[in-house]
Amino acid sequence: MLLLKKQQKNGNKHLVSTGITPSGHIHIGNMREVVTADAAYRAMNDAGLESEFIYIADNYDPLRKVYPFLPESYAEHVGKPISEIPCPCGECKSYAEHFLTPFLEGLEKLGIHPKVYRADELYKSGRFVEAIKAALIKRDDIAKILKEVSGKDVLPEWSPFNPICQECKKINTATVTGFDADAETVDYECSCGHSGTVSMIGGGKLTWRVDWPAKWKMLNVTVEPFGKDHASRGGSYDTGKRIVREIFDHEPPQPIVYEWIMLGQKGAMSSSSGVVVSISDMLKVVPPEVLRYLIMRTKPEKHIKFDPAQPLLTLVDEYERLNSNAEIEGLNKRVLELSHAKGICHTDIPFKHMTTIAQVAHGDFDKIMKIIGRAGYDTTNEKCIRELVNNVANWLEMYAPPFAKFSVKDVLPEETASLTDEQKAFLGAVSEIIGNSGELTGEDYHNLVYSSKEAGSELNTKIAAKLSVDEVEINPKDMFKAIYTSVLGQQSGPKAGWFLSSIDQDFLAKRFSEAALYRP
Repeated sequence: MLLLKKQQKNGNKHLVSTGITPSGHIHIGNMREVVTADAAYRAMNDAGLESEFIYIADNYDPLRKVYPFLPESYAEHVGKPISEIPCPCGECKSYAEHFLTPFLEGLEKLGIHPKVYRADELYKSGRFVEAIKAALIKRDDIAKILKEVSGKDVLPEWSPFNPICQECKKINTATVTGFDADAETVDYECSCGHSGTVSMIGGGKLTWRVDWPAKWKMLNVTVEPFGKDHASRGGSYDTGKRIVREIFDHEPPQPIVYEWIMLGQKGAMSSSSGVVVSISDMLKVVPPEVLRYLIMRTKPEKHIKFDPAQPLLTLVDEYERLNSNAEIEGLNKRVLELSHAKGICHTDIPFKHMTTIAQVAHGDFDKIMKIIGRAGYDTTNEKCIRELVNNVANWLEMYAPPFAKFSVKDVLPEETASLTDEQKAFLGAVSEIIGNSGELTGEDYHNLVYSSKEAGSELNTKIAAKLSVDEVEINPKDMFKAIYTSVLGQQSGPKAGWFLSSIDQDFLAKRFSEAALYRP
């Protein structure tokens, strides 16, 4: 931050840049880059540094291969710029827009609002012309840099510019045979047999290792996060630093290097390999501030292990505990601040509790609203509540393990036959108590069940009377099993207090009474 402040004193306005090639589903591994960039942008603004934040969609890159998620018919498009290839679903402007559109929509939901550039538009508008001229004129100097930094020999026919063949429309099959800087044209011969001349305005693009530093100069980028692959010794950032200084006469941006997000036991996420959870899919199942928290709680240089099944609930719990702590301070406070964003919906209802409420109500939103009102939560922000309900419904459908799912049975489950006399006596006693009580909270139910083991308590006394004994020893764990069995037909379920308080009290009194009297 001190270096950035020094640069600003010298009259430089800061620009945070990030970019991704939309060649496939843009996943939450990619999200680490944009969330990190947004955090840097916000941190600079908080420090009083004048700054901007941009996102560059590298949509002028070629389609590398027929990925597993594509039909074989796309083989004819391999090598063409993805901005010039038809949309897989037929509803978007191009192949690139098919994957870019849901990503940009996801950024909106995450409260991330960069200025968006598309590489094809930058090239077609002529913004890259001066960089293309400089690169072609200094081709040998660039080749020398690449050799010295990466240790790899550059082929004699190599060029820093890739023309788009006018015949086959591919951007990675032509060889540059000459250029005219004044006319701003490039001559080429393509492996398809065609030769011709293209304009430097949209007729091709710079190779990646030259394109990246050219963007730094053209847009005056001062800060940029990128993955560890680009930061490796002799990698694209090392070559980029020298190219931008020696070829384009500009300083490289301050780097922020980040590690990968690992998907469970499957390893690093990759669109091309199919190891992926898309941002749009993730935003269907978890509140956006939790996704931001997933990134912000871990230093960029450390990898993140992510599992959208049961461990996701642990992540949500961790975030909610921090968010509800009014005395939070230090690093945790800053992490929480960077997890929040303008326009993000938030409710005071815990995600886990909503998984219980939604299943008790069978997804009926009106019933859900009644339950959360009865539980004492704020019901005024219906939009945010509806978003949370949708998150929970999608998580239950897409990622929840079987043990997290349940259904309140409309009639007494046949599994009730397995209950012991002691468990039935417990249910009968509970039925009498809650049937004659005012509205009970989750804590009330919790305390009631645990009071069953206390000699002399109302519940313990009633159980003993029903069993015709003077005293009885009760194990609350067995009584919880009785509750779940009589309501769900299974011996376990969600957190009991939340669960019982989410169900109509008259229904519970009747169900427990039926279970107590049941004789197979």
